[in-house]
Amino acid sequence: MNPRRRKRLLAVVGLLLGVSASAGLMLYALSQNIDLFYTPTELVNGKDDGSKPVIGQRIRVGGMVVAGSVERDPQSLLVRFDVADIGPAVTVVYDGILPDLFREGQGIVAQGILTEPTLLTASEVLAKHDEEYMPPEIAEAMNKNHAPLEYTDQQLQGKGNGY
Repeated sequence: MNPRRRKRLLAVVGLLLGVSASAGLMLYALSQNIDLFYTPTELVNGKDDGSKPVIGQRIRVGGMVVAGSVERDPQSLLVRFDVADIGPAVTVVYDGILPDLFREGQGIVAQGILTEPTLLTASEVLAKHDEEYMPPEIAEAMNKNHAPLEYTDQQLQGKGNGY
């Protein structure tokens, strides 16, 4: 092989190795920041593919706030509440100001770190904006795995949630 071709070959191989290493490092860094979405039932029982989050993992949990489960600390902004779909409930602990639309029986998505198998320490809580809207991830997961939840106005008003 003549020296000119050898030089070109080494340059191309070096470039390919550099791009591959950069892509691999980028994917590794991004994998640490992925927030996976779970419904409360999937969090407790695992997803269809058998995957369950590990303690310390950042995840998002979406479902309905269980009526009568909201507990507020009178000395701070700490709030503890349960989120459920049609299966088991997951407890969410959040220290901060909740959205104005947050209330019992309302659909929410909580993002945070799983601290126990059924306890999420949330860094952010999002509430849906009206009675008909449901975040696409929640609607898809609930339609795929569960029968749709049906709440009537009487059920929501009869809970004495103060709103």
